[in-house]
Amino acid sequence: MKIWINGLEKEVERDYLLVTLLNDLEVKGRFAVEINGEIVPRASFQSRIILENDKLEIVVAVGGG
Repeated sequence: MKIWINGLEKEVERDYLLVTLLNDLEVKGRFAVEINGEIVPRASFQSRIILENDKLEIVVAVGGG
């Protein structure tokens, strides 16, 4: 099925959990996830299933000075 991550189309399996996607993408550290315009709480990562045509934004915090 097709989803979009940060504006790029990606093919993924059906019944794909958000936590699995984040692990597959090797997203680590401080980050936030938005799906279809709504921020997803970390407590929901284990249960949130990615659906056809979902639009995800994954923002990683970068420190600097």
